[in-house]
Amino acid sequence: MDLSIIIVSWNTCDLVMQCLASIYTHPPDCQFEVVIVDNASTDDSVKMLREHYSQARLIENSENVGFARANNQAVPECTGRYILFLNPDTRVMPGALETLVQFMEAHPKAGATGAQILNPDGSLQLSCYPAPTLRRELWRLLHLDALWPYGEYRMADWNLEASQEIDAMLGACLILRREALDQTGLFDRDYFMYSEEIDLCYRLRQKGWRLYWVPLAKIIHCGGQSTQQVASKMLLQLYKSKIIYFRKHHGRLSAFIYKLILLITALPRLVISPLAWLEPQPKRGQHLNLARNYFQLIIVLPRL
Repeated sequence: MDLSIIIVSWNTCDLVMQCLASIYTHPPDCQFEVVIVDNASTDDSVKMLREHYSQARLIENSENVGFARANNQAVPECTGRYILFLNPDTRVMPGALETLVQFMEAHPKAGATGAQILNPDGSLQLSCYPAPTLRRELWRLLHLDALWPYGEYRMADWNLEASQEIDAMLGACLILRREALDQTGLFDRDYFMYSEEIDLCYRLRQKGWRLYWVPLAKIIHCGGQSTQQVASKMLLQLYKSKIIYFRKHHGRLSAFIYKLILLITALPRLVISPLAWLEPQPKRGQHLNLARNYFQLIIVLPRL
């Protein structure tokens, strides 16, 4: 088998059906298989998958075990030389999958690659990142990348016809060489969601593998369709995962300093949050809800 595609789904019935349709309507020009892990969905996901895509292997979980663990469940079921982790809220453009496989074939030192990810309106979605550092996180949280891109890449200036070596990439579409994955290990189970792909990219680079962005392969990504169902919890999960990352790779002191960075950047947001009452809806509700989330973050921060 050339390519194994893993999709983890949680209450995204319509989206995962669209994702599978984009794969099977224009299948890649290589041998491939699809393994789906359903994280205890309460919608019609399992029923629809069994009815319409019985050719895909389905793993049903009795509880939501998170993104990292669910993907790890599927890997032993895969027989492909390359393993693609694909989000259910994506649509694969024709030719994208074989382009990724062909790139990996032509670049034996590439441990992982990612596609050009587009928003539903066709605009470029930020999907590649420099390796996280405390300074970059502070810069990003202060929204200073608009002045000078230090916390993130200026992807809008990249050549859309040429591959680009990168530090890390979004897990929405991440293809790995089986050899590299076997050497590096699977996703760290400590991450329920978020940063698990950044952690894996870090470990790949530590083992000497190179990572690339391949813009000739295109994927449409709706983004956050599962997490929007529990948005407040996911914001806390986002920063919990980042703290785990800094503690694991840079030590307890770095994790503590990162918590201080979160505190000093969250407090100003709370101070100015009453001004949201002067805004019209829906912005008022969005900003007040965000303030509540940051207040909750400050409360739980010492325990993260």
